[in-house]
Amino acid sequence: MDPNTGAGPDGDGTPVGRRLVLGMLGLGAGAMAAAPWLQGKLETALGAVADKDPTGVTGLLPNGGGFRYYSVTSSVPHKDADSYRLTVDGLVDKSGAYRLADLRALPQTRLVRDVQCVTGWRVPETPFEGVRLSALLDAAGVRRGAKAVRFTCFDGAYSESLTLDQARRPDVLVTLKLRDKPLGHSHGGPVRLYVAPMYFYKSAKWLSGITVTDEVRPGYWEERGYDVDAWVGRSNGRDDDPTA
Repeated sequence: MDPNTGAGPDGDGTPVGRRLVLGMLGLGAGAMAAAPWLQGKLETALGAVADKDPTGVTGLLPNGGGFRYYSVTSSVPHKDADSYRLTVDGLVDKSGAYRLADLRALPQTRLVRDVQCVTGWRVPETPFEGVRLSALLDAAGVRRGAKAVRFTCFDGAYSESLTLDQARRPDVLVTLKLRDKPLGHSHGGPVRLYVAPMYFYKSAKWLSGITVTDEVRPGYWEERGYDVDAWVGRSNGRDDDPTA
């Protein structure tokens, strides 16, 4: 399963039952060949189940969308247009915070790329849409001596980093939409990072902070052995086809 493609909101986190898991497994396999509307309904259902499953077992279930749901914490708060804020700080001239409305008002970029998980599964030709990270960095004014960008998340645990050159790539987005719809909670909404040419663990979910730093600081999974430079096909011992 993907180390960073799952969810869980506030609540008691009651694990799903065995019968439900087996039923979803059978339904997931059948939906692979079903009509698109059924696949969409299945993905929504699995996202709702994952919201109440801190075990990550739902990450093993196939679904019409091809994604796997998983979180490194047992509970992730929900954020909406009123409560969401994205801070930009660190080695910048102008620190600040963006509301959802602020991000939506900025020029949007739409990318269609394959999503590749380091564990092997791939979701082909997936549209993401949002603000280029480089635009937010330019607006903040990156100071001399800055070399990297650190990302933090409102799940309270996940983090990621990119070099400044990587962060300025045109295919790195602060994402607001997935498949031309607002980014849902199970997919890391309302805002997540999307690093198109790298394995999906670099695309931090539930993004809440962007901090410009003087060095690359390993993220959550990189502290546990994953590669810091996670180019698809050229890291983590894999040779997957590039995604772009």
